[in-house]
Amino acid sequence: QVQLVESGGGLVQPGGSLRLSCAASRSISAYAMGWYRQAPGKQRELVASVSSGRSTNYVNSVKGRFTISRDNAKNTVYLQMNSLKSEDTAVYYCNLGTGWGPVKWKDYWGQGTQVTVSS
Repeated sequence: QVQLVESGGGLVQPGGSLRLSCAASRSISAYAMGWYRQAPGKQRELVASVSSGRSTNYVNSVKGRFTISRDNAKNTVYLQMNSLKSEDTAVYYCNLGTGWGPVKWKDYWGQGTQVTVSS
């Protein structure tokens, strides 16, 4: 079992930036890590993932705007979000998994962090 704690969300104007963090209760070095989001009335979607070897994947809607990274020494994964749009508004969650292409995601969900993009 692992606990994941997301932070860094908030209210930001369109075009602004936020950096999300996800701290894990134990080592993540052997795992793929991912950021998901869930908007009201919509299914949870995977927006970015990073392998244990630091390969990355992004959903098309965030390519060029979001960057996922990891600091294994701190058991933390980050999501840098730039040029935010109103459609990025959602609760953001992180998760971990095994393998790559595809990843077998675990079912460890934190409380999430709310991101609201609005003027």
